[in-house]
Amino acid sequence: MEDYDWQKGPFPLIAVDEVGRGCLAGPVVAAAVLVISSKVQFHEKITDSKKLSAKQREILAVQIQEQFVTGIGWATPQEIDEINIFQASFLAMKRAIENLKVTSGFVLVDGKFKIPNLKGYEQEALIKGDLRAKPIGAASILAKVYRDQKMIELAGEVPGYGFEIHKGYATKVHREALKKLGATEHHRRSFSGVDTAGPAL
Repeated sequence: MEDYDWQKGPFPLIAVDEVGRGCLAGPVVAAAVLVISSKVQFHEKITDSKKLSAKQREILAVQIQEQFVTGIGWATPQEIDEINIFQASFLAMKRAIENLKVTSGFVLVDGKFKIPNLKGYEQEALIKGDLRAKPIGAASILAKVYRDQKMIELAGEVPGYGFEIHKGYATKVHREALKKLGATEHHRRSFSGVDTAGPAL
C-alpha cells in the first residue's frame, strides 16, 4: 500500500491508534497525536510500533511527547467484557481524543472503521495507517509504550502470570498460568481461554 499524504490536511489533524485488542488481560489503550501544521517533521524511524524494539519505542515516545500535544485513553477489562472489544477500542480512542482538550479537527484513525458518535470531528479511516502515515505511527508507538508500562506495573500486583514478558497476550506461558492460577480482575473474562479459567484464589 502506498503512503498516505497526511500533509495535505486538513488541520488540525488528530491521528489515533490503539493497542491490546487481542490480549487476554489488561486494558485496550489508545493514543491521539495532535498535528497542527503540514510543516512539522516526524522522526524517520516512526512506523508501526510492532516493527520497532522496546528501546526504540521508548526513545521515540519521549521525542513524540516533547514535540506534540498527545492524549492517552483506555478501556478496562470490565468495560471490554461489558460492551465487547470492538466497542471498547472505540471508547479508548474517544477518551484519547478527549484528553487532547480540543473540540474539533480532522481525525485520521487506523483501521477500517471510523469512530462512531464522535461529534464535531471529520474522520477518515486508514487501513494499515500506522505504516502509511507517520502521525498514526506516532500514536501507535505512544499507545504501545504506555500499555507495556502498565502491564509491567500489573505484573508486580499479580505475580506468576508473566505480564512483564507477554504484556497480556495469549502466549503459552500465559495460558498455562491461567489454568494453574485462575483469572484475575485484570483478565478479560469474555475472552476464549479466560472464560474457562476459575477465579484466582
